[in-house]
Amino acid sequence: MKFAIHMQTRFGLMPALLVSVVLAGCASSGEAPVRDGNGAPPVTGSAPAVPAGMHVVRQGETLLGIARQYNVTLPDLVRWNGLTNPDQIQVGQSLRVGPPDMAQDGGATAIPIGDGAVAMPVPMPGGTEPAAPPLKQGPLGGPVPYSQDPGAGAAPPPVPAPEQPAPAPETPAAAVAGDWQWPAAGRVIAAYNEASNKGVDIGGNVGDPVYAAAAGKVVYAGSGLRGYGKLVVIKHNQEYNSVYAHNDKLLVKEDDQVARGQKIAELGSSETDRPKLHFEIRKQGKAIDPTKYLPAR
Repeated sequence: MKFAIHMQTRFGLMPALLVSVVLAGCASSGEAPVRDGNGAPPVTGSAPAVPAGMHVVRQGETLLGIARQYNVTLPDLVRWNGLTNPDQIQVGQSLRVGPPDMAQDGGATAIPIGDGAVAMPVPMPGGTEPAAPPLKQGPLGGPVPYSQDPGAGAAPPPVPAPEQPAPAPETPAAAVAGDWQWPAAGRVIAAYNEASNKGVDIGGNVGDPVYAAAAGKVVYAGSGLRGYGKLVVIKHNQEYNSVYAHNDKLLVKEDDQVARGQKIAELGSSETDRPKLHFEIRKQGKAIDPTKYLPAR
């Protein structure tokens, strides 16, 4: 019986205890957390709104970092905010991050992405959005110094390759009729004969001057060719050579360039029976009649 009374008394007190607990909870001065249907965190209060075109400095921020967040230049931030020392900004300080008229025309707000922020356009009043900022375009090769020349910065025109000078001819111009002169002043003592005399023989005295009949290059000067004595051979071009034989003294050497009428030797009698100059003109190696090229006497 005592046990039954005790249990009845114990359970009889439970409703009273539950009521007191509920009342105590209602009397608490705190507010119960509230969550919306999407499971968002509790809303404990709203931060004060930052006007468009403004930024409140947070701990650890620098003026350069803020300029990068809003895609503006550091000098613009300094000018818009009248800063005298860009290195000294205070936490909680409000900075203008756009031109003074941004508050009316719409500004930019920083949208955090990772550790940085990207400036995004803010819709303008009336539901219209500002035009997207133009893409920055610059020279592909880097910055170009300012110039008033309208062609400055343009790709330079291709520089033409320097013209190569024409190679100097190995010998002077072709020797033809009228370009020749008589190589010695004496008279002709033996005419050209294709069978027995390959040129003309010009008489004279030992030591008389012998002249180049036309301009050219000395290709032989010596006495190594039997029957010609002291000999000079001049190449005038790819076709014509001239031959001066039986000289007493040679005044030029191989590879010398000689002019028309230049003294090249002294007349003599080397390997011949009398003082004379044996003169030949050869075209492509073949002896031809010199009198057809020499001026008339």
